[in-house]
Amino acid sequence: MKVLITGGAGFIGCNTARRFLKRGDEVVILDNLSRHQALTANLDWLRTVGGSLHFVRGDIRDFDLLQKLFREHDFGAVIHLAAQTAVTLSVTDPRSDFETNALGTFNVLEAIRENRRDPVILYASTNKVYGGMEDVGIVERKGAYTYANLAGGVPESRPLDFHSPYGCSKGAADQYMIDYHRIYGLRTVTFRQSCIYGYRQFGMEDQGWVAWFTIAAVLNKPITIYGDGKQARDVLFVDDLVDVYELAIANSDRCVGQAFNVGGGPNNCMSLLETLAMLENLTGRKMSYRFDEWRPGDQRVFICDLSKARATFGWEPRVSPSAGVRKLYEWVVENQALFASPQAA
Repeated sequence: MKVLITGGAGFIGCNTARRFLKRGDEVVILDNLSRHQALTANLDWLRTVGGSLHFVRGDIRDFDLLQKLFREHDFGAVIHLAAQTAVTLSVTDPRSDFETNALGTFNVLEAIRENRRDPVILYASTNKVYGGMEDVGIVERKGAYTYANLAGGVPESRPLDFHSPYGCSKGAADQYMIDYHRIYGLRTVTFRQSCIYGYRQFGMEDQGWVAWFTIAAVLNKPITIYGDGKQARDVLFVDDLVDVYELAIANSDRCVGQAFNVGGGPNNCMSLLETLAMLENLTGRKMSYRFDEWRPGDQRVFICDLSKARATFGWEPRVSPSAGVRKLYEWVVENQALFASPQAA
């Protein structure tokens, strides 16, 4: 199969590309290398994997480029990961956020529709489409926030409520994906992803918090916690996410036109403070951190209900938070040179 991965030089993209190259698929990566040093390092790493890898430097905001790609290639699958991923940046530069996430995704869909291609299209949406969920009761248990009543987590039937420009742009793209199946028959599958972490994640303060904490722990850098540190997330190791992509493609007839929550679920949840304690145990030293005000759109807790993905294509997370954080920590320790410059980290 020939696979297009937009944003394929990024953290999730390069891990996904590696899996499909290992399977023997032909992989085409489209990426604008917006974080040049980090993403170039990921591309260099991918070239050591072997297999049929092709790189196109370009931007999903460039509709003519996308038209050309889909005229020249008949992809069996498109994994659309290219995005602006930081809530904070969406607040300071909402136009760029919209043009990348909403318009860029629209461009991908239109290029496929106009060229009459029929790939399975996987879209990386976000749990932010559910908004602040202020009506849901939250309690504190064992030093971390959790839901008072949603024992299984947030289901896909939860009403959407876009908070922050990022939530709006990703939410619009989420709904375009679903509607392009309904109206035009495109084989789209939407994943509302929750806190993915793992190898080759160049986390920063405003995105990729598990990786950022891990990098800071290894390099002994100070950390700012926005809020009280008790906010909790159902974290998911990147290998488990790529399993989802494989299963969805293999079971596409059961998945198309639908949205699925994809995260760690109730069994793979940890707070910021729990993560710091885990890293302090791995490093053998106390970490330096301070507290600041909550940021716009921050949820005190998010845990997704995985029952729909489980029932539809038989997926369950396999990597526990303790095992996943250890894997990430060991990778950062082995690759400290990659984080030597501010641009990389």
